[in-house]
Amino acid sequence: MKNCEYQQIDPRTLSVSPQSAQSLGEAKRQRPRRKWEVFPGKNRFYCDGRIILARQNGVLPLTLGLIVVTCGLFFAFDCPFLVEHLTVFIPVIGGVLFVFVLSSLLRTSFTDPGILPRATTEEAADVERQIDTSGSSTYRPPPRTKEILINQQVVKLKYCFTCKMFRPPRTSHCSMCDNCVERFDHHCPWVGNCVGKRNYRFFYIFIISLSFLTSFIFGCVITHLTLRSQTGKSIIQTIQESPASVVELVICFFSIWSILGLSGFHTYLVASNLTTNEDIKGSWSSKRGAEESGNPYTYNSIITNCCATLCGPMPPSLIDRRGFVLSDEAVPVGSASRMELPPFAVKSDVNMFFCTCIFFVSIYQDIFLGRW
Repeated sequence: MKNCEYQQIDPRTLSVSPQSAQSLGEAKRQRPRRKWEVFPGKNRFYCDGRIILARQNGVLPLTLGLIVVTCGLFFAFDCPFLVEHLTVFIPVIGGVLFVFVLSSLLRTSFTDPGILPRATTEEAADVERQIDTSGSSTYRPPPRTKEILINQQVVKLKYCFTCKMFRPPRTSHCSMCDNCVERFDHHCPWVGNCVGKRNYRFFYIFIISLSFLTSFIFGCVITHLTLRSQTGKSIIQTIQESPASVVELVICFFSIWSILGLSGFHTYLVASNLTTNEDIKGSWSSKRGAEESGNPYTYNSIITNCCATLCGPMPPSLIDRRGFVLSDEAVPVGSASRMELPPFAVKSDVNMFFCTCIFFVSIYQDIFLGRW
């Protein structure tokens, strides 16, 4: 039997080859990535994709600030006096309205409004092959419209050159978010998100509850100042005793008219089963043509229209923003330039704040909206 000879290897002679270093770097770069990290639209994601917002959402903190500051002043300076002279139910009613307003606002802002995923390269090529029936090898731009029948009425579908697909009925492309949104209503900077099929009900609850809250605070502040002035004090002395009430009065006075008008307008839309986009463009009236065409989506009943708009089942999100991107998965058209890590990765403290907000919103949804 031969003797085995062992030789000690000098660690200094061991060196990593450039090819192995490159393979290690590629292995690190090829970590599993979620779809929100390569999302082609102009959105910001937080809490590992659980929260979606528009990129231009700077007005949302102003909305939250006005609501929180006004309610905070009301509970701190007006409620003690009103509880002592009127009833203890005033802060209870105000607290319930405040919870509804804040919860519905966060739910509207953090919910996917109904974004449609963009067509992949293969899907876009297949649509172009179906459109180009002339057999010519030269490129021909696809037509802008496609006609379908809905309730025995012709509805035109527009081709989206960004998403490379024909938009489904009532879908529109939001220029602010760069997404096609199903049942697009409008882009609302006050909530920092689009309003569409999946979050319209929360938006409607937000403006209705905000109307009640603003009117309630406005009436209570006037009652507070009136009761103080009835004790023989002048208006100046009354203001000096409660300057915060004047601040609330000014905020409510300049905001209540627009809020009430917005609530009335959207109540009309809900009762008619219309969207803001359709009403402004006059899609189902004589504004768009010589002949007047009715709304093919209405049920000809106010109650049925309200139930279909507000009380239907919540449709699932179609973009699967927390799913993992597979190596062999087809890339949506227009997303190749956004494959790098997006600049909206946030710090852990911001993630913790938004996760806390989601927790309270989820509790609200389970308690108050569980039957929807």
